[in-house]
Amino acid sequence: MRGGIFRKVRTYLVATAIVCVATALVATIFFTQDNLPWIAFLTGILAASVLAEAARATRSEWVLMRRTAQLAAMKEKFELESGLRKQAEKKIAEDSLRLRLIDETLATMIVLIDSEGHCRYHNRAFREWLHLKAELIDGRHIRELFGSKAYAGIATSVQQSLDGQPLRYEYLQEMSGGAVYRLSVEQVPLYNAAGKTNGFYFLADDITLRGDLPVAGKTESKLPADSVSRGLADQEMFLDVFSEQFSGRADVGKQFIGAIQRGEFHLYCQLISPLPIASGTAHYEILIRLVEEEGSMIPPGAFFPLAEKNGLMPYLDRWVVGHVLEWAANQPSRDSDSLFFINVAAATIGDPEFPDFLQSTLDEFGVPGSSLCFEVSEADLLIRNSSVAEFIRRVRQCGCRVALSGFGRNTVSFDQIRGFQVEFLKIDGSAILNMLSNPVDLAKVVSIDRVAKKIGVKTVAELVESDEIVAKLGEIGIDYAQGFGISRPRRLGE
Repeated sequence: MRGGIFRKVRTYLVATAIVCVATALVATIFFTQDNLPWIAFLTGILAASVLAEAARATRSEWVLMRRTAQLAAMKEKFELESGLRKQAEKKIAEDSLRLRLIDETLATMIVLIDSEGHCRYHNRAFREWLHLKAELIDGRHIRELFGSKAYAGIATSVQQSLDGQPLRYEYLQEMSGGAVYRLSVEQVPLYNAAGKTNGFYFLADDITLRGDLPVAGKTESKLPADSVSRGLADQEMFLDVFSEQFSGRADVGKQFIGAIQRGEFHLYCQLISPLPIASGTAHYEILIRLVEEEGSMIPPGAFFPLAEKNGLMPYLDRWVVGHVLEWAANQPSRDSDSLFFINVAAATIGDPEFPDFLQSTLDEFGVPGSSLCFEVSEADLLIRNSSVAEFIRRVRQCGCRVALSGFGRNTVSFDQIRGFQVEFLKIDGSAILNMLSNPVDLAKVVSIDRVAKKIGVKTVAELVESDEIVAKLGEIGIDYAQGFGISRPRRLGE
């Protein structure tokens, strides 16, 4: 405050000093009566004082102009930065809304797991997959959400990503309620500014096949009353909820068939590549997806149990066969040696009218039966031995081929297929996934391939996810490989 008062009176003090000096000069001249040395001396002092004040005033004016210019520049810069900040905030808000919209409509499940293994973020697909509300997921450990048994299958992968290792793999996950899912998973570590791992993103796609689902008629144990609080879904409850979402009415069958007729089901295919890669004719497995109202794809793990429960699988299998043959008939340039692998449900295997439908459809579109290869699961073979034998006999009469899928998931026994004429054995992905690190799985794959060659059956490795596994399979002598390490599913015809 004192400095401010001094600046205000400084100009007056300087002016007063100049007046005093001038007065003293005049008085001296008067009293010295023409004493030239004194006059010259005092005149010099007066001139120096005037010049000093003029210089000070000029410098003050220059400083003021410079500060004014700096202030104007700072004001302009501030206004520019404020405008840019507002634009950035607006863009961030728009991008956040857009990203959230995309995030919430993606079929891929997205989960952020922190360094302690707790769930810090999850999208709609993950919530719907677990059939849990957000508040029952937030902050829970991934072990609680999946259940101890299911978590054991990914515990090593979780620790590897927490250690900073990105991973991509496929695996089968059996939930405590008995539901079985085949998941394609990618884990992306999340780093902080110091380069340390803060957690990882868990990205998963449900690629469940029919052979992965519980066998129809198998008794499922009910979950405890507090299962939802532990994050464990009851499969029967899920089917009822999905039934309501799908139809909104009690007559699910008509609604399901209506969805087929309206074209809401889409066919996809996944490459089954010969080994070595590109060394022979490639084949394709047919996959099916359902489009929901928002346009996203519902994975088969969601609607297959519903179709099984309502006795609709034979109808759906007929739709698949008809559309595949119609598409093949309109592709004159396709490789005639390529096969389309089609999974068939247990109800279809036991349907005595299906082979007649198959033959009439082949005749209608003029496609040879050798273009199709029907997959029968190992579980169906064990439980429905006589029905499977009759099904294989009749579809082979139509010229079609047969593959046994999920082979080796349980105890490997070639006695199971004695008397059944199949062209392919699809080695279950549970053995393929860990064959590089598990000597037991590797020995299982080697033994299956060795015996298969002796009986003249081709082998197909499922859930192949990496070039290293591809190389090892080629070294063993496996004939074909299928999985995300080979090719992702794509729309049939694309």
